Amino acid sequence: MNNANNRIQSYLVTLGITSEQVSEDVWLVNDPDKGLNQIIIFVDESLVTIRCRLMELPPGDRQELSELFETLLRFNLDLVHGAYALEDHYVVIMDTLELNTMDLEEFQASMDAIGLAIAQHYPVLSKYRHS
Repeated sequence: MNNANNRIQSYLVTLGITSEQVSEDVWLVNDPDKGLNQIIIFVDESLVTIRCRLMELPPGDRQELSELFETLLRFNLDLVHGAYALEDHYVVIMDTLELNTMDLEEFQASMDAIGLAIAQHYPVLSKYRHS
């Protein structure tokens, strides 16, 4: 395990976050008590990306998609860390941190902000979800 991976693993353990290292540079966080479910953390060169796929884009009409996109943009204004984005046909929330300058407090702030955003925003976003 390289130094970056050791640091991520150490931060997760220190913060008491339940996670599993699924490959050399990727962790899967499933910690419902902290509001962190299906969070992927991966290291790519000098960046640490924290990402959660929230839902598939609805197959709705333009009006519904327009409302969803406006809602996501408004929610982005509330975020302390990270942003909502589109990845393929999915709505994601993600944050990117510089590995070289990232410390425990910044990592924790990012994880906390994503968990809080999901808890606060998902009830509104879920109305756009089609099962």
